[in-house]
Amino acid sequence: MDFIAMDYETANRTRASACSIALVVVRDNRVVDSFYSLINPQVRFESQNTRIHGISAAMVADAPTWPQMWPHVQNFFTRSQLVTAHNASFDASVVRKSLERYQLDPVSYQLIDTVKTSRELFPALSNHKLNTMSDFLNIRLDNHHNALADAFACARILLQEATMFGQPALQPFVKLQK
Repeated sequence: MDFIAMDYETANRTRASACSIALVVVRDNRVVDSFYSLINPQVRFESQNTRIHGISAAMVADAPTWPQMWPHVQNFFTRSQLVTAHNASFDASVVRKSLERYQLDPVSYQLIDTVKTSRELFPALSNHKLNTMSDFLNIRLDNHHNALADAFACARILLQEATMFGQPALQPFVKLQK
């Protein structure tokens, strides 16, 4: 299985306020690369968000902005590329809203949400949060709400589901993101 796992943290409730990005590259069912960066969202941070992920305005003061970071990762978001995230509607909206905010070209890619796959494949669990799924599948998640740790966990969840249920069981969950 080949795909990219993504995760973003935001400075506030606004989706176009990404303050960190992580991408984990999986080729032939193996993690082969990863990318992590803080992002200067050029907006104020809400204390609730900082409490969750630990990133403050001071920490991103010298970080690249979205338009400076995007050229380094945009090739991962192509019409033929499979991208996954845990609660993908959030992460996909961060990409979409950030591109809109900076008037950058929209992207289209194949998207699969491991929250949705987990709900379908493991219906008896009380919830399907990232930490719950990681615990259930014996996936290490040491620093929850760190974008890189979360992206690695998401990648491992999808790989585990593909091993347990087969890739054809996952195919109905793949949607073209526009």
